[in-house]
Amino acid sequence: MKGKAGSVPHNEKQKQEGHIWGSMRRTAFILGSGLLLLVALWNSVTWHLQRFWGASGYFWQAQWERLLSTFEGKEWLLYILGATQVPVLFFWTVSGLLLVVDTTGKPNFISRYRIQVGKNDPVDPTKLRQSVHMVLFNQLVISFPMMVWLYPILKLGGDPCRRELPTFHWFLLELAVFTLIEEVLFYYSHRLLHHPKLYKKIHKKHHEWTAPIGVISLYAHPIEHVVSNMLPAMVGPIVMGSHLSSITIWFSLVLIITIISHCGYHLPFLPSPEFHDYHHLKFNQCYGVLGVLDHLHGTDTVFKQTKAYERHMILLGFTPLSESIPDPPKKMN
Repeated sequence: MKGKAGSVPHNEKQKQEGHIWGSMRRTAFILGSGLLLLVALWNSVTWHLQRFWGASGYFWQAQWERLLSTFEGKEWLLYILGATQVPVLFFWTVSGLLLVVDTTGKPNFISRYRIQVGKNDPVDPTKLRQSVHMVLFNQLVISFPMMVWLYPILKLGGDPCRRELPTFHWFLLELAVFTLIEEVLFYYSHRLLHHPKLYKKIHKKHHEWTAPIGVISLYAHPIEHVVSNMLPAMVGPIVMGSHLSSITIWFSLVLIITIISHCGYHLPFLPSPEFHDYHHLKFNQCYGVLGVLDHLHGTDTVFKQTKAYERHMILLGFTPLSESIPDPPKKMN
């Protein structure tokens, strides 16, 4: 007996179900195999790092105890040096090296890695001087007092200058939590600052640089510096009751990564700055750090249609990605 018009024959229906189940099994097998491989790789990497950490752990513990003895009774001063001065030293060392390239164009080969070709070549000295003044203001008048204020809050959850250093696996867990918290807080505070009323009065200052350079990573209105730069990075150590060593490494990493994100060069073996560089170019895409929330909220859909998205990877060679994955030729009027 023939089936009714528009109905699916029984055999055809069975074939479709079999195809669906087959696809699901293949997907489960691929994902399961990938997960097992990832876990095995992760365990191998962490085992080797743990051996290194353990072997050098006695050395670092001894150095830390020596510091504690030197600053006995003045642990707050040790905290200030570790939580503010060390990260700032990293910031100005990395930014300074990039500023040499931005202002002199030397060494010449680095210009091949420029993301927005023809921009900041060379950088406007007046605009740069004004930006550096703003960065120094934010560091001295905003960041420093906030980090001092953070010390008594941290002590509520445990002494950040306690004698025992964190274990390797605990430190990895802290970094994961810090990164997750920063991603969430930065993404939503950043999107909020793009509200027309807030953008015009606050966030527009940071976007004066449509082609960013490293040092302007902290060039922002003071309100933005508090809400979007400082707080997302500070909340993680508060939640985890972190040791000063973890705090120092975390803030140093945050500053180095934000410099790389703004540097304007897609350099070999470093994290890709294409994502945030595109945000400065277009304003309404790529609000986060990792891109996870941008994917969930669809705020990277235009970016994913560009060559910049294809170049958004770690460059593992010395041929610039702008040469191996060039932009399409501009249409002539």
